[in-house]
Amino acid sequence: MIFVPLITIAAVRSDNPFGLLMKAGIVTLGLFLGITATVFITRTDFSFLGPILTIGGFAALGFIIASALFGFSIGTFFCFVMVAFAGSAILYETSNVLHRFNTNQHVAASLTLFASVALLFWYILSIFSRR
Repeated sequence: MIFVPLITIAAVRSDNPFGLLMKAGIVTLGLFLGITATVFITRTDFSFLGPILTIGGFAALGFIIASALFGFSIGTFFCFVMVAFAGSAILYETSNVLHRFNTNQHVAASLTLFASVALLFWYILSIFSRR
């Protein structure tokens, strides 16, 4: 339900909607696998990113609300910033899965990672559909 409007807009504007979705999916998967591999190979605890992501999330939300209220376009630069934000969120959440979650908390762990990956896919598709 969340992705239907963006996917529909991307499909209408694109000559090859399947190719556009495929590219965005491949880039999202590649970034996710690279970030996840970084966490599992280095075994570093990235819990210090929590407060940074909280402040960044509120700033992004404020910017999105201001964009909706005052009618200005978010722009491609904001999409790239949000891709970096989503990548940081994946780094943080994957580190939490490795270091903080118990084995019986698999549903919560998968939902937090899904939310970050979905955010990453949303903004990558936004970037590709703007071209």
